[in-house]
Amino acid sequence: MGRWRPKGIPASKYITAEGYKKLNDELQYLWKEKRPAVTQAVQEAAAQGDRSENAEYIYGKKQLREIDRRVRFLSKRLDDMTVVDRLPEDQSKVFFGAWVELENEDGDIETYRLVGPDETDAKRHYISIDAPLARALLKKQIDDEVVVDTPAGERCLFISRIWYERGERR
Repeated sequence: MGRWRPKGIPASKYITAEGYKKLNDELQYLWKEKRPAVTQAVQEAAAQGDRSENAEYIYGKKQLREIDRRVRFLSKRLDDMTVVDRLPEDQSKVFFGAWVELENEDGDIETYRLVGPDETDAKRHYISIDAPLARALLKKQIDDEVVVDTPAGERCLFISRIWYERGERR
């Protein structure tokens, strides 16, 4: 079976300043610290003799391939990204980078931040700008009703709060 995959919808090329820094820090760590250390370990393993049965050598080469693949991906991705480091002029509406507090029909409160696809993190409540919920929220205001199709059915949510600066979160 081949590796061909159907072409999907391309991910947005937006990223927050903190997301860009995190990815760039990972790239620098892999390139300047991790790769040289693994390269040194592979050289030492290769010096031991027969490489075909040398587990340290084989594992080190595999690690190098994985590091190189991630470095290529990060380098390409970071070059294509647009860093959004300005607040929108109209902060009463939901745009990229916004924190949004939503209330469901039962009165439960959920809070999300709209970020780039490379920054999504369920634990921190960061959702991709490409996600259906984020798409439904864009350009909405406080007290607007948002209907989102989910696998469990339609959900009706009300926007109770919008803010942009991290320190402002309750």
